Amino acid sequence: MKRYFFLYAWSLSLLVCLGGPAKADVVITGTRVVYPANARDVSIKLTNGGAKPALVQAWVDTGDASQLPEQSDAPFVLTPPVSRVDPNKGQTLRLMFTGAELPQNKESLFWLNVLEVPPATAGEAAENELQLAFRSRIKIFYRPANLPGLSIEAAEQLRWRLVAAAGGWALECSNPTPYYISLVSAGMTVNGRAYSSKQGGMVSPGGQTNFSLSDLLVKPGADTQVDYTAINDYGGVEIHKKKLEQ
Repeated sequence: MKRYFFLYAWSLSLLVCLGGPAKADVVITGTRVVYPANARDVSIKLTNGGAKPALVQAWVDTGDASQLPEQSDAPFVLTPPVSRVDPNKGQTLRLMFTGAELPQNKESLFWLNVLEVPPATAGEAAENELQLAFRSRIKIFYRPANLPGLSIEAAEQLRWRLVAAAGGWALECSNPTPYYISLVSAGMTVNGRAYSSKQGGMVSPGGQTNFSLSDLLVKPGADTQVDYTAINDYGGVEIHKKKLEQ
């Protein structure tokens, strides 16, 4: 009996060890999509770097990863919803906003899903074949016009302070900007010793996110510096340093 396993990849292709590494052949150009409110549409490029054609299904969800394409209520139209991408070829998706009412004083977050299903194998070999279907999922930021400040400066505006957490302390990150900010890591150095969070995360506009610090048992002084790495609009990483607030 032929079996299909659906593997989920968040922003990057998931690697699975099944007697050897498995990976998605169809990849999305970029790690995020920024949709300016005044844009008629935004193009998203897919590329098939594999040796076989692939069937690709694409849709947008509002944050529920289990939401099926037919259940989506995201205010976007994505065309084509289903396409065949030949080996070493590409496919351009066209993303269009439907004009639904969204907050105009901050960004709104949605998710692009791209599901790749490999072609079926014919004949007897198909009976015991293990089929892998990969889904990539990246963020879509709907960005209203005339937001205060610049998105490229938003990460520098983050504010940090220590809060009590189970077993020690955590870094509380506050975002005073109207932009979503994605962080790869956060940490600090106290008396020559580094304390880093093992988690990344995203801080919503006007929101807060905590990053747990292991083994930090004593609250450091006011001159402590916080080091954090943020992802910009182009998927690049930027290192920032801010003083810990009391």
